[in-house]
Amino acid sequence: MIKVGQFAPDLQLTDTSGAAIRLHDFRDKSHVLIYFMRHTRCPMCNRHVKRLAANAADYAAHGATIVVAVPDDAGTAARWAARMQLPFAVVMSAEGTPHAAIGLARKVFGSMQESGTVLVDRTGVVRYLNIATVPSGGYSHRAVMDAIAVLAGELEDK
Repeated sequence: MIKVGQFAPDLQLTDTSGAAIRLHDFRDKSHVLIYFMRHTRCPMCNRHVKRLAANAADYAAHGATIVVAVPDDAGTAARWAARMQLPFAVVMSAEGTPHAAIGLARKVFGSMQESGTVLVDRTGVVRYLNIATVPSGGYSHRAVMDAIAVLAGELEDK
């Protein structure tokens, strides 16, 4: 399981167009806000993704790139992303799930995929982490913006 203050693993992902995306690609360019959905059919996760889309310009103005990670197969993820018309990348992992790569487990006898939000700064350090078994707790716009504000202050001090 990743922790705040540690370097994030260099996730090797694939977006819905088949392009490779590595977490390392964002180093020295932008912060990365990754929202890990339970699955594309989760109503609460879809609500969180719509909120992320509505706030995408605000995150971009603060130097953060949004990525949504899904544990679904490439075809399901591509159909869902096309239907949602999102202004950010939707990614899957070539092997396993991106969720497993950072330690998000399947809880309640393997029936419930954990969801959550991870903010990685430009240097690759995890600055915010929110993991939830119940999907309503997987994303908080206010908490992420607070973490970005703290991060902006830390970077300005250096």
